[in-house]
Amino acid sequence: ASPLSRTVGAVRDDVPVEALPEPDWLSARLRAQLLTAEPADTAVDVARRLLAIQGQDLRGARLAIRSRTSGLTAADVDRALGKDRSLVITWLNRGTLHLVRSEDYWWLHRLTVRPNLLAAVRRRLGQAGVSENDADKGVAVIEKALGRSGPLSGQQLRDAIAVAGLPSSGYVPLFMLTLASMRGSVVRGPMAGKQHAYVLTADWLGRAPSQLEPDVALARLARRYLAGHGPARDRDLAQWAGLPLGQARRGLSAIAGELADRSDGLAELAAGRRDGAGLPPPRLLGAYDPVLLGWADRGPILGDHREVVTVNGLFRPFALVDGRAAGIWSWRDGQVALEPFGELPPAAAAVLAAEARDVARFLGGPGERTAGDDALG
Repeated sequence: ASPLSRTVGAVRDDVPVEALPEPDWLSARLRAQLLTAEPADTAVDVARRLLAIQGQDLRGARLAIRSRTSGLTAADVDRALGKDRSLVITWLNRGTLHLVRSEDYWWLHRLTVRPNLLAAVRRRLGQAGVSENDADKGVAVIEKALGRSGPLSGQQLRDAIAVAGLPSSGYVPLFMLTLASMRGSVVRGPMAGKQHAYVLTADWLGRAPSQLEPDVALARLARRYLAGHGPARDRDLAQWAGLPLGQARRGLSAIAGELADRSDGLAELAAGRRDGAGLPPPRLLGAYDPVLLGWADRGPILGDHREVVTVNGLFRPFALVDGRAAGIWSWRDGQVALEPFGELPPAAAAVLAAEARDVARFLGGPGERTAGDDALG
């Protein structure tokens, strides 16, 4: 048998991951996610490990970094997005906003922003009554405004679209920004006050590097994904990246010699494998935390508590205790309001109380807020 068949080809998709015989897969995943052992030093280090962090909820992306570092603040994340230009947020995997290192932007964008995603955005614009010609004009208006006066907030770009006589109601400007971003000309860069501003990619990040060969890019994707999410299945990688299963398998095949020999058929980097780390201490995780988005099955974390993910697809902030969801929480008047699913052990409750104080320290109090995408924030 090939290394690939030993590692990722031996498990049927209809076998629940909980039924796999290897006892350490959950603790290994949470360790790969930087939730156990030593925390990362910087926001960039977190993005390096996880590769792409869900970013449509900016507070959630900031909190994903808080739970994997020690002593940072939301302002440190914003500094990486702005002054340092070391992080950006844009539409990538699955056509969804993600936070990535600036140096990972180019190859990941070229690999994961596929023609079907661009076609989907055009369909949304068409459903809103925007012709393809007007959609292209809207993108051109965005690019011209950013080239002349960027960085600009979403509202400023909405105004520029309206002044040009183009459709600008509802979500239309956001779809135009999405189209421009998926084409690679625009990214979300610095904060402008409490608003997230847009910039021209070339102005903000400089000249694009040479394009990777497809198989080289797929191998890099598989390696980087497993560093932050292993052990995992091929379909986990495919779903997370928004790529066909065949491409995920090609990437894993290319790094088969780097994988650990596991009896459960999951893929894991041999270099990163560690035994006996156990589960992380109780944590307060933010909305859209990567532990709920990195694999095809969220059941191992959520169990029966599916209310963490609402029927309209919103991922709530939640408490993690013994590696499982133990409650949901919200940010009210500068404080954490925790709603546990049941009675918490006193030791876990004490740790979560300390976590709540750290969330307040990290966010900086009641003045912190995040504009939503409907405000083009």
